[in-house]
Amino acid sequence: MLINQTLEKLKELKLFGMAEELERQLPNPSARNLSFEDRIGGLVDYETTYRSNKRLTALLRNAKLKHTSACVEDIDYAQPRNLDKPLMLSLSNGDWVRQNINVIFAGPTGTGKSWLSCALGNQVCRQGMSVYFVRLPLLLDDLFAARATGTFVKRLNQLAKYDLLIIDDWGLAPVPDQSQGDLMELVDSRVGSRSTIITSQIPLELWHDYIGNKTIADAILDRLVHSSQYVKLRGETMRGKTVKEKKSAQK
Repeated sequence: MLINQTLEKLKELKLFGMAEELERQLPNPSARNLSFEDRIGGLVDYETTYRSNKRLTALLRNAKLKHTSACVEDIDYAQPRNLDKPLMLSLSNGDWVRQNINVIFAGPTGTGKSWLSCALGNQVCRQGMSVYFVRLPLLLDDLFAARATGTFVKRLNQLAKYDLLIIDDWGLAPVPDQSQGDLMELVDSRVGSRSTIITSQIPLELWHDYIGNKTIADAILDRLVHSSQYVKLRGETMRGKTVKEKKSAQK
């Protein structure tokens, strides 16, 4: 009866990990041979792991990554696409996010820009930071709708709080005149305080013409490119390759 009461109290205190581990220990004879310090230490360790896993699950769910299984451990460096391995390994530690540095992936379709951005996004989530993935056309529609409903500032503040914002398909379609200012507001709300990944088929030197309005283009590029790691990919499309082929190419 005492154990049942203890389990209920642990759950009332939202110590679900400790309750789960205690229930696991109860029928285990070897657990009875552990010292009090070892048993309580095991309960605390399990609670810590339980909370960490729960937070990671929530971060990944909220990130809405396009490639949910992408991870830095599976990056293919064998393909000739100008991907710098030391740079990617340095990005894997997440310090660039803590230092509010941006990353730009540019290159032809199918060279893995979105996948690589999701792999880094996954890694950032694993380090306990928040991520949000969105295609630029949908992002602009979202901001335009927010203006129409009077919730633009609220939505802008929400987007500004993500440790890492991944903007996919930059340059896939022209930026509407009414959205250029919104894009500028978003970039300005994150500069110097948060990190952004941008993927684009358009090389960086053509971004100015893509944005259109000279004044806004100057302001956006100054804020985005000023503190960015630029990864210019090249080569043939990687789409359609099987997992087996990719692993074989890495050997």
